[in-house]
Amino acid sequence: MFTSKRSSLAFAISLGIAFCATAPAQTSIGLSLLGSWSQSTTGNGVHESPSAAAGGLFELRHIRNPILGFEGTYSYNRSNQVFRCAGTGCITTVPQPVSANAHTVTVDWIPSVHFANLRPFGVLGIGGIFTVPAGNAPGTQNSTEVVYVYGAGLDITMVPHFGLRLQYRGNLNKAPDISKLYTSTDTFRHTAQPMAGLYINF
Repeated sequence: MFTSKRSSLAFAISLGIAFCATAPAQTSIGLSLLGSWSQSTTGNGVHESPSAAAGGLFELRHIRNPILGFEGTYSYNRSNQVFRCAGTGCITTVPQPVSANAHTVTVDWIPSVHFANLRPFGVLGIGGIFTVPAGNAPGTQNSTEVVYVYGAGLDITMVPHFGLRLQYRGNLNKAPDISKLYTSTDTFRHTAQPMAGLYINF
């Protein structure tokens, strides 16, 4: 009985390895529109409220097999914040709105499977998010934070080498420290980014 189970397991593993070895490699570029919704954070006597925003994502992706898939991404979105005093010791109690832009660069692992004209995939990555106040407004500064990325999506081939890409990405990073009037909240926040776009395979 144990021999039979071992034989079945060995066959399944061999089949999986053979499938991975024979699956055609795929390289693609993708461009998506995104919506961005971030959590408010409170810390160090400061409350930081981000605004909902729109933006775009560019991807360069290479999938060798269902396990070995990687990509590099660049995304841009507005990242307006409002800082308020949430305790004692603030330099000012007047809210400070800051208009800013967020530039995010990541390297991601992309596991995926392919059947018919569909390719569901996962996303797990790390990168940097660079938040730059618009117009170098007084009382502001640039901020750079590490960002952790997770998500999932679906590629739908419409015609050969061309298709629709739907995905959801979640970002986890410390709230940007872009105000000189208020100290950083120094807390992590989550950003939800649903996306829809197009891709081209080579």
